[in-house]
Amino acid sequence: MVTISKALNEAVEKLKGKVFTPILDSEVLLSKILNKDRLYLIVNKEEQLTEEEYRKYKEIIDKRFQGMPVQYLTNNQEFMGLDFYVEEGVLIPRPDTEILVEKVINHIDNTKEYNILDIGTGSGAITVSLAKYFVNSTVYSIDVSKKAISIGRKNADRHGVLSRIKFLKGSLFEPLEEIDIKGKIDILVSNPPYIPSEEIEKLQIEVSKYEPRLALDGGKDGLYFYRKIIDKAPKYLRYNGFIALEVGHNQAGKVVEFMRKNGCYKDIEITEDLAGIERVVSAHIQL
Repeated sequence: MVTISKALNEAVEKLKGKVFTPILDSEVLLSKILNKDRLYLIVNKEEQLTEEEYRKYKEIIDKRFQGMPVQYLTNNQEFMGLDFYVEEGVLIPRPDTEILVEKVINHIDNTKEYNILDIGTGSGAITVSLAKYFVNSTVYSIDVSKKAISIGRKNADRHGVLSRIKFLKGSLFEPLEEIDIKGKIDILVSNPPYIPSEEIEKLQIEVSKYEPRLALDGGKDGLYFYRKIIDKAPKYLRYNGFIALEVGHNQAGKVVEFMRKNGCYKDIEITEDLAGIERVVSAHIQL
């Protein structure tokens, strides 16, 4: 029989040189198998695993060794203080994206009623977080991926906001064509695909091999979806409506340029993350 301590040591040795945090990953994954927290592993390190637990643990460590993200293996990622279910086929929420949500939260009075549009549901992290905070609002959440819509619904239900979210399958603004919503959106938020097509294969294996290309590929220069959103948003946002877009590395300047050339945007701002990286471009609509 194998103890918790021995199993962890074996896993750490296997993952060394393959992942950035072999100790943390080994502990998190064993916690998943045992359905215990990491403190339990420390306090009970001489406890023996059953043959079935050990077998499952070795299988999950093998998958991590091959590059599968921990979040897919545990089906969990924390975002804005909430736990989200994730699985292969949906983008894993990043801490960077919290800057986008915080920008909206800090800019808008949460006691009022709003129509909020989130383009790119993913796991539902942005959609659900905004629905939790803006308690009197309706959120329209759009994604071209059937799986993303399904996972988004699951997370909305988990956090008790499903009744205030309308999940719509389709590309960009297309699903809104059949809804009387033009000129009635108060807030538009999006973390669109922004990786240049040729750069995707150069990303770390957790991203390039396992995360959905559909959620990563921003076209040749990574800016395809910004052009589309900035062009069409004024038709759907009401006067003085607010738009906030997460941007990739060195993309903020171009996105600001698109807004200025469009002529329908005012109060254009760039917000940096804690590392000083330009992360969000926001503006109001002037019609």
